[in-house]
Amino acid sequence: MKQLTKQQSIIFLCGAAMMVIGAGLYVFGFTAFAPWIFVVGAFAFAIIQMQQRYDGPNPVIRRLRRMVLLADVLFMLAGILMVESAFHFVYPAFLKFGINGYNAYLNYVHNNWVVVLLVAAILEMYTTHRLSNELEKEEKKS
Repeated sequence: MKQLTKQQSIIFLCGAAMMVIGAGLYVFGFTAFAPWIFVVGAFAFAIIQMQQRYDGPNPVIRRLRRMVLLADVLFMLAGILMVESAFHFVYPAFLKFGINGYNAYLNYVHNNWVVVLLVAAILEMYTTHRLSNELEKEEKKS
């Protein structure tokens, strides 16, 4: 896999830290600015991770890379849903449909960022562990 430059590594780590800080602040009630910290961190983390490429022939590593990309998209989606849960930008559009719209908002948007974040984090942990093992195996073959 392509190694990150020093600047990319710093942005990557800062993005990960901002996601943790943003989620923690949101949970503890600082909803005015915590979602924005999380969103910026999620986008920085995902964009840098998407820049890493694997051009080898190993299908297992290619599959794991696709899973990493899915986790990145889910991190960004979790950030967008967190912003919506805090500020209710699309909530009035749902209310136009009456009680069904309100129920749809509660089912599909309100605080579902937690579920999306959990799925993304599990995918990220699994792929990180497996990718390191697969890359070690590939190095030993060479």
